[in-house]
Amino acid sequence: MTILQRILVTCVVAGGACLPSIDGAAADPAPPQAPLTWHDVSAGQVEGRLWTDEERLRPFDRFPAAAEATVPKPVWNLSRESAGMMVRFRTDATALHVRMTLRSDVLDKPHMPASGMSGVDLYARDADDRWRWVAAIKPEKQSLELPLLAGLVPGTREYALWLPLFNGVESLAVGVPESSAFTWLAPRDKPIVFYGTSITHGACASRPGMAHVAILGRRLDRPVANLGFSGNGRMDPGVGDLLARVDAACYVIDCLPNMNAEMVRERCLPLVKRLRAARPDTPIILVEDRRFTNAWITAGKEAFHDANHAALKEAFDTLRREGVQGLWYIPGDTLLGDDSDATVDGSHPTDLGFVRQADAFEPVLRSALGMPK
Repeated sequence: MTILQRILVTCVVAGGACLPSIDGAAADPAPPQAPLTWHDVSAGQVEGRLWTDEERLRPFDRFPAAAEATVPKPVWNLSRESAGMMVRFRTDATALHVRMTLRSDVLDKPHMPASGMSGVDLYARDADDRWRWVAAIKPEKQSLELPLLAGLVPGTREYALWLPLFNGVESLAVGVPESSAFTWLAPRDKPIVFYGTSITHGACASRPGMAHVAILGRRLDRPVANLGFSGNGRMDPGVGDLLARVDAACYVIDCLPNMNAEMVRERCLPLVKRLRAARPDTPIILVEDRRFTNAWITAGKEAFHDANHAALKEAFDTLRREGVQGLWYIPGDTLLGDDSDATVDGSHPTDLGFVRQADAFEPVLRSALGMPK
């Protein structure tokens, strides 16, 4: 038997290293793990969770329980998913762990990995106060307890943990070595509220933090709320009534991928007027649908987008003529670039597509919010 045949390699995860063993003999054992202190996430610590004073069926649902009677059933079902929610904390821990139970055992989709659909995604502020990626997980089962990352550079810093995009959360806790300091940070007020479709919801980001809603939250250093509902972002009156009760910094209405021109003409004006009546000074941004990235070669799709864009622009111009103030507009033609390379299926962005979409949204949001460009 050759030496190569005699070598059996087993991987022992210890600080990210793979340790070989020879002839099946045990490798050097991993260093003993320090005892952990677990910090449970409560509803009051979650940012991006609106209507905080109203009862919920589960702490990490996006809608309050009463909304079940006022919004379409598919929207209600999708509201049980934790898209856009995030918790912030400060710690000096050199290792971080997560313990989580998910609502569904369906962890991924054919076009979206478990890391984006059902995972959590960790960021931290660096020495220059920039949000930088730290770690993520790809769940392989509904309930889990595992390390996020060890060997962190010593120092106290702020972290942000983004929750799953297309799964719900039953319980969540962060674990640190028991000698570590740990403090939850309170949710920030006046979120930017995004109302839209599966794209807003986060399909098909590789990690929760790569959806454009999350990217913009970090770039602008503002709280965000994600009201994307896959296949069901249709400017519904019931959702509009809920939105009007939110003390938002800005509303971003991005529903056209799930609508046609007739529906836009029917629903856009009432939605914007409802929001403006309730929130006279809150900026409202209307977004055209992105074009399918193969629309250039499929005439039917091109005509669909042309009609949708014309209907939304018509509604925007009508509102402006009627004296409605505080409106902004984002064209859809180049939301995903112009090279057709930014989606998984012609419709839903990859991470590249989400970065491009964030690039298109950011200057308009900065203008609407009165922020430096």
